[in-house]
Amino acid sequence: MNPRVIVDAEAMHTLGREVAAMLRAGDLVLLSGALGAGKTTFAQGVGDGLGVRGPVTSPTFVIARVHPSLVDGPPMVHVDAYRLGGWDELEDLDLEETLEDAVTLVEWGTGVAEGLSGDRLEVRIERAVGDDVDDGAANDVRHVVIIGIGTRWEEA
Repeated sequence: MNPRVIVDAEAMHTLGREVAAMLRAGDLVLLSGALGAGKTTFAQGVGDGLGVRGPVTSPTFVIARVHPSLVDGPPMVHVDAYRLGGWDELEDLDLEETLEDAVTLVEWGTGVAEGLSGDRLEVRIERAVGDDVDDGAANDVRHVVIIGIGTRWEEA
């Protein structure tokens, strides 16, 4: 899939809302990208699109946060795997208990959370760094690639 160019935080939030329109209970979304790439902003857009109770903030220190639906939809489980040491620590969160009934977003999930489901969306966010940054505006530009993996996403 060709990368989508995202020029600012508002556009990242909007992309999250667009993706939310495709999500349903049982979906797993893995977010990857450098610090400050926009993973939490994307998650905020998903939360808005799903109509969950907020605010959606980075769960870095609490590791996982459940946002109940305000519109009779699925809750959103928002996880930050940055500080986790691997699958064993992720498994200790008992995400399998809520996986079927919620939309689960895992920031820093690549290489850690794939075992939760064979069906998932991988959202890869890349931003300009080093010599690629030619002015202040370029610093806000992100390239987002969304890859559907598994039979769930062959249908979508």
